Amino acid sequence: MYTDTAMDGCQMIEREVSRILAEESVNYVVSLPCDRTKNLCSVLQEDFTYITVNREEDGVGLCAGLALSGQRAVLQMQSSGLGNSLNALLTLTALYHLPLPILASWRGVYQEKIPAQIPFNQKIPDILQATGISCTIVADGSPEQIRNAVVQSFERSEIHVILISPQFWEQSTDSGSDPAFPSRARQVSLAYHREIVEPEMIRGEAIRVVAQELTGELVVANIGVPSKELYAVRDRPENFYMLGSYTQATPIGLGLALGQERDVIVLDGDGSLLGTAILPTVASESPSNLTIVALDNGAFGSTGGQMTAAWNRSDLELLAIGAGLTRTRKVRNETELKVALHEKGEGPSFIHVLLKPGNTKVSDIPFPAQKIASRFMEIIR
Repeated sequence: MYTDTAMDGCQMIEREVSRILAEESVNYVVSLPCDRTKNLCSVLQEDFTYITVNREEDGVGLCAGLALSGQRAVLQMQSSGLGNSLNALLTLTALYHLPLPILASWRGVYQEKIPAQIPFNQKIPDILQATGISCTIVADGSPEQIRNAVVQSFERSEIHVILISPQFWEQSTDSGSDPAFPSRARQVSLAYHREIVEPEMIRGEAIRVVAQELTGELVVANIGVPSKELYAVRDRPENFYMLGSYTQATPIGLGLALGQERDVIVLDGDGSLLGTAILPTVASESPSNLTIVALDNGAFGSTGGQMTAAWNRSDLELLAIGAGLTRTRKVRNETELKVALHEKGEGPSFIHVLLKPGNTKVSDIPFPAQKIASRFMEIIR
């Protein structure tokens, strides 16, 4: 956590920003770095639990999981990542009324040498205004502007984007040093033999099996029909039903697992998992209380059953292994799924469930997003 080291040289202003975040009880920084803030990244990595993601929108989901578990997280990124993140920000963070301060290195506006940074980034204030997202622009002066924005985000439980111009970091007097890396040497060995056989269940039947086995676990249910199917078979406050934010089920589950001690089960899908870059981060952070149940029916089940690459090409279990997960297994029927759940052991675990296409006929979830979030957070705390 934060250490009050001397504020001299290149990192004086960066240390001041880090001190402000610590004083506002931030304990997690989720980051996809920008070269204009490499010194800040170095300081934050020393002072906080620092998690690197590979796509900015996955950081939105991860921070949402941390917020649901009662933790205070800041998302740190390049401003161009806001374009990748807008849907998740509006259909997850804003919809469920969760706090999220975003430290965004504002590219394209100050001595920008890369033409590709200009078209989107110059329009960001207007885009944020149009979407109703609060914004503070920091170009020079006191870091207290950052504190005010962070405080507002947590007090109002809202998104607040802090656009920080590269001009702000010119108050530092040195270019800093490159980060040190540990040795990369390691042994990699893989013997993988699986037979993809005809599945026996549809997704709703697999969800029913998981629901029957639940005790006190927290569950994140994927967007669309999977959430409705879980609600239909076993509604409980420990279920977090996703109403939007495609691909964010596992990022939310990862944040939940890191932010508290109860076991977390994610009911994700093949389309969602093929569209995210979160599995390497799951492997890197390795929370022992996380289980990902990959419900693979080879189809985009909530949008009409269009075939995904998982039907006859991609192997989600092998994808998980390639990302660095070591506890994986493949199942195709009710008995095998029950055994996998009972034997999952210390995670992170990845259970690849082969399914037939098809949805169970279910009704809509009757709760608004904020009700889903509030009862979920109450049961955790």
